[in-house]
Amino acid sequence: MIGPTVTRPWFWAFAAAAVTFAATVALTGSQGGVELLMATLTFASFSVLVGLGQMAVITMGPGNVDLSIPAVMTLAGTLSLKLMNGAAGMEIWGLLAALAIGVAAGAGNYALIFLLRIPPIIATLSASFVFQSLAIWSNRGLRIKPPDSLAGFSTGASLGLPNLAWIALVAAMAFWLLIERSAYGRRLSAIGQNLRAARLAGIPVEGVRAGTYVLSAAMAALAGFLLSCFSGGAALNMGAEYLLMSIAVVVIGGSSIAGGNSNVPGIWGAAMFMFLIVSMLNSYGLGAGVRLVLTGVIIIGIVTAASGRRLPG
Repeated sequence: MIGPTVTRPWFWAFAAAAVTFAATVALTGSQGGVELLMATLTFASFSVLVGLGQMAVITMGPGNVDLSIPAVMTLAGTLSLKLMNGAAGMEIWGLLAALAIGVAAGAGNYALIFLLRIPPIIATLSASFVFQSLAIWSNRGLRIKPPDSLAGFSTGASLGLPNLAWIALVAAMAFWLLIERSAYGRRLSAIGQNLRAARLAGIPVEGVRAGTYVLSAAMAALAGFLLSCFSGGAALNMGAEYLLMSIAVVVIGGSSIAGGNSNVPGIWGAAMFMFLIVSMLNSYGLGAGVRLVLTGVIIIGIVTAASGRRLPG
């Protein structure tokens, strides 16, 4: 008999991450295990932050996806660093500026969706070009360094864990409470399960949708702010890999791509797995083409196992 834990979608994401971690350590040697774990927690944190926001959007049902995440990350990171200009005492203002940019970007995304009746996938993609253009215009080829305090914090650790991992853990717990224990979470799931029924039940659908797109952009902005501090500056392509990553961790983590069902714990397991699978395949010295094929096959296997579907025989 299969235990209840194994049947939960998030189990497979964590199981895959554990197996991949063990396979990588076996090749590189046990002495590198601690370093690999710290690196995994650090880099997975960025995927967790953007994945949580994307998960909320996807939970609203088919057609809802935020493709502006990379551009929001870049714009928030660029403008916040420009505001701080490496000066001490400006840290909190830089963070607030990044979050304000995220809120404005999310409101802009929803305005296109609601006022112009543009499908979300087109609206957020179109908005991303505007956000990216603003980042390019404001950057002008300059690479401004973050204040030393933020650079040290983003690369440092506390109580044995990377500081970025602590932030992502707190964010994940906040999202779990928001989605599982609040009226907003119940409304979000109801909209994803049946939009028409949610409207008939008196749920403020458009208010929930607006808040969700703002929340997703704010999480992207936070991730962009932290990534630029961690990297020592904002680059115009720094958010590029997080477009597909934000969607992949949602799917692998066990959330329903059809909406109506989210899975916060799975985001962490999927984020760690995505970093570890690349590390493992790189450790084995495989070519880029082989790595991509194997990564795709492994992801398909995990999603199939998590959904409980059997391949046709």
